[in-house]
Amino acid sequence: MSLLDTLNADLKTAMKTGDEPAKRALRGVKAAITRAEKDKGNQSLTDDEIIAVLRKQAKQRQDSIDAYHQAGRQDLVQEEEAELAVIERYLPQLMSEDAIREIAQQVIAEVGATGPRDMGKVMGRLMAQLKGKADGRLVNQIVRDLLSA
Repeated sequence: MSLLDTLNADLKTAMKTGDEPAKRALRGVKAAITRAEKDKGNQSLTDDEIIAVLRKQAKQRQDSIDAYHQAGRQDLVQEEEAELAVIERYLPQLMSEDAIREIAQQVIAEVGATGPRDMGKVMGRLMAQLKGKADGRLVNQIVRDLLSA
């Protein structure tokens, strides 16, 4: 069963059971997938491409949570967190901070980076290896810490 089939089945289940956060999140994801398919020339997306769409949707939810939190809108924070939890069920597990740190140290050694000015060289090589496996913000922070030390 493809990821799209799973999303469709879960949307149908959420509609039958009245699970509002799941219904909102899955409808948003389906709309984003449809837009991505149109951008691709009306071709179906692969599971990897759907995962990329899911990651983008999760990031948008996280950004909204941060904005609503700063604005003091706890009601909207809770709605976005519920939708984010639904989206995260379909995403593969991201790498741990320790695993990212270990790979980052290897890349720093490979490129011969000595300080913060080498951040671009390290991030370019590292993100190519970790694309879809790790959160970019976390990778950036770890590399910044390692190069500053």
